[in-house]
Amino acid sequence: MMNAYIEPITGRYINLKIQDVPYRIYYEEAGQGVPLLCLHTAGSDGRQYRALLNDEEITRSFRVVVFDMPWHGKSSPPSGWEREEYRLTTEAYTNLIMTVARTLDLENPVVMGCSIGGRIVLNLAMQHAEELRCVIGLQSSARLHPYYDTSWLHHPDAHGGEVCAGIVSGLIAPQSPDNDRWETLWHYMQGGPGIFKGDLYFFKIEGDMSDKLDLIDTAKCPVYMLTGEYDYACSPEDSRAAAEAIPGAELIIMSELGHFPMSENPEKFRTHLLPILKKILAAESR
Repeated sequence: MMNAYIEPITGRYINLKIQDVPYRIYYEEAGQGVPLLCLHTAGSDGRQYRALLNDEEITRSFRVVVFDMPWHGKSSPPSGWEREEYRLTTEAYTNLIMTVARTLDLENPVVMGCSIGGRIVLNLAMQHAEELRCVIGLQSSARLHPYYDTSWLHHPDAHGGEVCAGIVSGLIAPQSPDNDRWETLWHYMQGGPGIFKGDLYFFKIEGDMSDKLDLIDTAKCPVYMLTGEYDYACSPEDSRAAAEAIPGAELIIMSELGHFPMSENPEKFRTHLLPILKKILAAESR
């Protein structure tokens, strides 16, 4: 008889409206305790947090919730998507996150996001501090310095999925295990046409927070930032500049990690994340 293991993860769909548009959104969760809402990177989906959802040390104290943004993973686009070009904006992204949190009754959640998620958590800390325990930004910066032509991410002469994976492949640290590296890239190969490009509209253009970071009050909403040393999309220097502009923000530069710490090398990533989660629990007990 073959050995089998059923992971302790529950997957469901929620139906909700965001700015009067109906969406059917897929989410997964595991654990109980302090709500920990996780945001995936541009062009990918919630599978990036598979290891976190299975981490018993974390799920003993945290209710980990991960959702696929509309157009991503198992969340379909809204009706009529074929008549529009997908472009993510700060307002739409912020409304999506807060609507999901309220619909799932996540009371004062910790919100952790990576890449575009690491950017939007800074906006959440600025606009919704009273509703959040804190934010954790993975690969957070105020803005992106463009280093490639995004038109190739949705071009008739290119295989979109393979190009998307190729663009991000260099952002993974060389120490990351092959299995985790290739699973991270596989998620990008499966993205919908034009979706990675549409996410990067927010990341590269519309979502610049350079002149807003000093509006974040870390006394109301603590800000933790963790950045992999091998990331050149959001470099340690970019994160350091952002952290210095946010009074009270805490920054950790993670050795041997790149742009996708939670999926490219989960074991290494948890050594940096666990101390922050313990700090959050200690503050909760006080």
